[in-house]
Amino acid sequence: AGPAMAHGAGRCRCCGEEAAGAERGAAWGLYLRIDRQRLQCLNERREGSGALVFRAWEERGDRAQFVESDDDEELLFNIPFTGSVKLKGVLVMGEDDGTHPAEMRLFRNIPHMSFDDTAREPEQTFSLNRDPLGELEYPTKIARFSNVHHLSIHFPKNFGAETTKIFYIGLKGEWTEAHRHEVTICNYEASANPADHRLQQITPQTHFIS
Repeated sequence: AGPAMAHGAGRCRCCGEEAAGAERGAAWGLYLRIDRQRLQCLNERREGSGALVFRAWEERGDRAQFVESDDDEELLFNIPFTGSVKLKGVLVMGEDDGTHPAEMRLFRNIPHMSFDDTAREPEQTFSLNRDPLGELEYPTKIARFSNVHHLSIHFPKNFGAETTKIFYIGLKGEWTEAHRHEVTICNYEASANPADHRLQQITPQTHFIS
């Protein structure tokens, strides 16, 4: 057993920065768990562009893929997941100028949010710094984001430009497959109660004498 253990320890020393980079990239893999058919970005200038910012961490530097707001500086993303997510961190990358979002508000499990809905209290709010290289991670209060099926991200303002521009949004956390136990419970509740039938049988029938 001795030599095998020594070999195992030796292997780890070979791992350089490349492995650390790959590991960091894997941590931002929640974009693979987004239900892209139902993903929405409100106030995007180009239809479908909001979905482009959710991609591999290694591809965050691709400046050809971005979303820009349309009428004003606000953007709102509705992000449904294909299971249950424990969200641990968010990363937002933009330009090093006024178009970079300055604030981020997170809401959980409110599908199809509109800008009217953003008046309610978010689960967590972050003041953002300009992050042109995608290096700043904003950790969430995990207790509030431990069972997320749907995440909404609202960017209410930027650093002074007329529109907001985002190149990449990273989502870090754990994903669990959706359970189907609920269905069974519903079936039991829906099954007929024998007491209901008994009542129907006792109900006297009234005969009208013509």
